[in-house]
Amino acid sequence: MVSQVADHAQVIRQPGNDDSRLVSLTRKIQSADPIAFYQSGEGMFQGKRFYWENPSGQLIMAGLGFVENIHITGEAQRFQRIRDNWSDIVSGVNRIGVTGIEATGPVLFGGFSFESEDNGMNLWQAFGNGCFYLPEFLLTVVEGCSYLTLNVCCPKSSSPDAVLTEKERLAADLLRKKASNSPSSGPFYPDHIEKQDMAVWSFMVNKALQNIMTGSIDKVVLARTVQLHYDQKPKSERVLNRLRKEQCGNYIFCQESGQDYFIGATPERLIRKKGDKLYSTCLAGSAARGKNAEEDRELGRKLLHDQKNRKEHQYVVSMIREVFQNLCSSVAIPEKPILLKNRDVQHLYTPACGRCRRDVSLFDLVSRLHPTPALGGLPRTAAVQWIRENETERRGLYGSPIGWCDAEGNGEFAVGIRSGLVKPKKAILYAGCGIVKDSVPETEYRETQMKFRPMMSGLGVSSFGTC
Repeated sequence: MVSQVADHAQVIRQPGNDDSRLVSLTRKIQSADPIAFYQSGEGMFQGKRFYWENPSGQLIMAGLGFVENIHITGEAQRFQRIRDNWSDIVSGVNRIGVTGIEATGPVLFGGFSFESEDNGMNLWQAFGNGCFYLPEFLLTVVEGCSYLTLNVCCPKSSSPDAVLTEKERLAADLLRKKASNSPSSGPFYPDHIEKQDMAVWSFMVNKALQNIMTGSIDKVVLARTVQLHYDQKPKSERVLNRLRKEQCGNYIFCQESGQDYFIGATPERLIRKKGDKLYSTCLAGSAARGKNAEEDRELGRKLLHDQKNRKEHQYVVSMIREVFQNLCSSVAIPEKPILLKNRDVQHLYTPACGRCRRDVSLFDLVSRLHPTPALGGLPRTAAVQWIRENETERRGLYGSPIGWCDAEGNGEFAVGIRSGLVKPKKAILYAGCGIVKDSVPETEYRETQMKFRPMMSGLGVSSFGTC
């Protein structure tokens, strides 16, 4: 069913109709492998799968198929549209079986585009300005326990038993399949790699610096792309396997839509909501990891005391503190950052937590926080407009909120960095860095090279030199 809901905005929900009802059955099951479950849907559910794993590995989800697909193609109030449509869906659900376990039962998964006026719809058309799924089959592993959720649309006039019985048979078949060793084996050889010329990058940085010097913006985050061209698209299972092994301590995510998928390993939480408790991450300021422990400590020490990086970091802390103070009864944010170390990059990191008002939803929080100065700049509106007018590639879901929300309003969104869009004939990888008045084009270019490494390695590119 397609309904026109606002100026240039469509919400596509399928396959439900007014004569059907949504039934959600959740059972606790024996230990199951989410990657194997995800891989088992390669044929039947190709283009309709998602995967999510939090940094601790204590929450993993794999979804197959969908009974609802909310797809925003316009610019009008997209966060509110997803919030309201999810509220409508949840209000009509008949829940059976296990309840009270977060990320089980009806769970909506998906992401928003970086900006509402995203003109790159030819590249990101499959995802639009917001693309969310309520899966048909959902495997959730939370704190080592496995739960299977079946979501089905049934006629209001009949019992759901027959439909659920058939779905349970299919789920049992999917769960019996074992993960193949082949997805993670062997290098990946793109036909050629296309990257932005250093001269073009320097021109962009210097143009941004001119705007900073005139006072129209204080900071802007520039992104560039590397494009890998190939004849055979790398399977998402393969990339997920590599990212899980190589990027421990990050959010590992993948969302398919048609023939495309968006995938990444991001260190950055945007917002986590559990009851009235909120958690966010102030993450800005980056340095490479050292070749040995001594060099790594020295690079970290320099990062902690680097004036430019500390200034960038403080922009993010101040913005998140302001949002939390407006929406929370209590807020706790440390005065000084610490280091967050991933395999390829280390960051300045300050955690933020608070207790929010009862009338504040997860999607309200996403709307208020995105984009933070770590991905957009300051002032927000002016920086995003500058990005829109000057970057040649539309960001789509890069640098954008991606995550999940359950029927109780609990959920989590990460920021889709260290990521890429994989299409049938090419993959577009993204990396960005913050430009402030002390920025040097060559230094910022090297920072983006460092930030391409996780996805280049995740794709299995055997030798990619410097991007």
